[in-house]
Amino acid sequence: MIEALMANIIWIVFIVVGGALISWSVHFVPVGGAPAAMAQATGIGTGTVQLAAGAGLTGLVSAGFMMNVTKDLPLILASGAVGAMIMIAVTMIVGTWVYVYGVGCVPSSAKVKVDPITKYRQDLYVSQGTEGHGLPTVSFVSGVIGGGLGGIGGALVYYALIEVGLKAGLQGSGVTNSVTGNSLVAVAAMFAIGIFFVNAVIPSYNIGGTIEGFHDPKFKKWPKAVISSLVATLLCAIVAVVAISQLGGI
Repeated sequence: MIEALMANIIWIVFIVVGGALISWSVHFVPVGGAPAAMAQATGIGTGTVQLAAGAGLTGLVSAGFMMNVTKDLPLILASGAVGAMIMIAVTMIVGTWVYVYGVGCVPSSAKVKVDPITKYRQDLYVSQGTEGHGLPTVSFVSGVIGGGLGGIGGALVYYALIEVGLKAGLQGSGVTNSVTGNSLVAVAAMFAIGIFFVNAVIPSYNIGGTIEGFHDPKFKKWPKAVISSLVATLLCAIVAVVAISQLGGI
């Protein structure tokens, strides 16, 4: 009993750390919302939650695939990170094509005079009355970093939930000691997605609209969101671990 309790505490810690990484990652992703869709702000022309969820769910799929190959945690986390990074990178590249060749504007930031990565001037290319447009290099790099962190966080949550199910004996289709059990995968994925959305919504309120990346002044507000996510994820983790453990005992 004590060993099972200690094991569950470890998995809860994994889930909480994963949730904190997800929350932190959202602040790296360049979100422009409706203003960006009209090329009046930098970033991708959609909301924080949609971008974070898209990158995170891609990371979950990548991590789940790797778990069918190996149980090595570093490889699973790396797979989740790479999957999420590819997703967000492709999204930003396609968005840049639309801004440059469709709208005809130069990717430039109004938050900084010089791009921290390329050291190129930004203020010369910002249209009057806008907050910048497109996806400058610093925003792209920041988005890739955010995707990686979100993928690691999502993979960590999913891995922990799968392990809880394995220890509880929740297996589907007669499968034993394998993550391919249909019931286990379905339940773990459901809770992992829910935890991811919780930790994508909290930072969106903290950001309050648009953000360009780690060079944006709003980025400094990330500790508030991470602390809130730690508390919210702890509650979600307890519910998830207890629920999966009880299902495994049925």
